Amino acid sequence: MKFNVQSKALYGLASAVSKVINSKNPMPILNNFLIELRDGMLHITASDLENTLTAKVPVLEAEGEGKFCVDARRLTDLLKSMPDIGITFNIDDDNLAIEVTYNGDKGKFDFIGINGNEYPSTDVKPEEGAIAFTVPSNQILNGIDNTMFAVGTDQLRPQMMGIFWDVKPDSITFVATDTRKLVKYRSTMSEPGVTGSCIMPVKPSAVIKNVFPRDTQVKVTIDAKRAMLEAENVKFSCQLLKGSFPDYNRVIPVNNPYAMTVDRGTFLSALRRVSVFGDQGQNQAKLKINAEEVTIKAVDNNYCTRAVETISCDFNHSEMVIGFSAPYVMEIFSTITTDDVVVTLSDPSRPGVFMPSENAENSELLMLLMPMNVSEF
Repeated sequence: MKFNVQSKALYGLASAVSKVINSKNPMPILNNFLIELRDGMLHITASDLENTLTAKVPVLEAEGEGKFCVDARRLTDLLKSMPDIGITFNIDDDNLAIEVTYNGDKGKFDFIGINGNEYPSTDVKPEEGAIAFTVPSNQILNGIDNTMFAVGTDQLRPQMMGIFWDVKPDSITFVATDTRKLVKYRSTMSEPGVTGSCIMPVKPSAVIKNVFPRDTQVKVTIDAKRAMLEAENVKFSCQLLKGSFPDYNRVIPVNNPYAMTVDRGTFLSALRRVSVFGDQGQNQAKLKINAEEVTIKAVDNNYCTRAVETISCDFNHSEMVIGFSAPYVMEIFSTITTDDVVVTLSDPSRPGVFMPSENAENSELLMLLMPMNVSEF
């Protein structure tokens, strides 16, 4: 078997596919790529048994067909340092000796592959009752970008350790929560035309975010156990989380009458400075809000440190004092991209709702954050 391929094109695929491979695998074969040549295309697959990712790239001067396994790290490191040039793979079908050459024979590398039949089966078929729909990749990637930071890490609540996909005929809603904060991102960029749901774990969510290109169409198939996403040159299958996701609509306040509008960049910079002087255990930031300005305060009595900053805002109430976790608020303000952020409140013991001043086209973003007890400002 022999083929020629552009080194940087192959490196891009190998680097992307390698994100599925764990640092420690239950089977040594999973430290390898499965490489298959068929129909003039080179298919590269990686798997950790729960997640399987395959990408493909066209090749030149292909002779023969077949499959073999090669150490993922060695191949990726080799391709990383290669110039952007065509490289030739020559594989001995009898003993799987691999010879990689480029620039004539001025560069030559020899190593041994493994029989591709030893690689675990990657052929996954949807179960009965699966739903399928095709949507723009941007719809999925925007949902993951806006919600991943709020995913829970508590092993006792495994159903919260992922992003909930709530698929409706006219929209997809992405939700993540760790019980302290909740993010809901609803997108109507396209209409799936089906109804279903799943909980996507963090690792496959990160793979999707880093591997799937923007501005392309993605076919999504979801059954009770797995989700499969397929774009033009990428195919990904992942295991879903079991359990029922909490009813997120029940915890979102329907009536927060008081609204504070503040410049996102100014508030975020002030909060970062003030939080340096706060108690690093509690990470509490106190907000004293009146009609025209908000004062941010952080105190650490153990080290006798204190910081206060006041910035302009617009608040439709006389005055309120409320406390939030500073790191959580910074995450929220870093995720929202509009110039202004609107924070709606009811009282200091009820959650605050953070929203962009204006939602992007075909989307609706809402972030909820539970307050912290404030005895005095």
